[in-house]
Amino acid sequence: MTDRLRGLLDTSVLIDHDLLDPELLPDESAIAAITLAELAAGPHATDDPVERASRQDRLIWATATFDPLPFDHHAARAYGLVFAALKAAGRTSRSRFADLLIASTAVANNLAVYTRNRRDLEGLELLIKVFEV
Repeated sequence: MTDRLRGLLDTSVLIDHDLLDPELLPDESAIAAITLAELAAGPHATDDPVERASRQDRLIWATATFDPLPFDHHAARAYGLVFAALKAAGRTSRSRFADLLIASTAVANNLAVYTRNRRDLEGLELLIKVFEV
C-alpha cells in the first residue's frame, strides 16, 4: 500500500488548496493529467466573470506548480481494476468517470489519493488508500 508521504491530489483538493491545512496534505504531492483537464473545463462552466477568472488563475497555478502524471497504458490497465472493484461494490462508473481515471492514475503509480469527496472513491479501498482532507 501507500503512506502519507506521497500522494495524488484530486481536483477537489486543488480547487480548495489555499484553504486547506498543509499538515493534511502529503509531503510530496502529484496531480493527474485528468485533473488539469477538469481544471481547464472549469472556466467555461460558469457565466460569472469573477468566478471564471478565479478558475483560470487556479488552472495557471496548477500548471506552473505540477508536472502531471499521464493517463498512460499503466493507468488504462489499472482502470480495469477500478471498474471491477466498483462493480463488485455495486456502484456504477458513469457519474464519476474523471474521478475514476484519477484513481486509476493513483493505482498505476502506487499513490494514495487525497480528496475532499471520499464518497466518490468508495469501493476502491482494496486498491488505493484514500485520505479525505
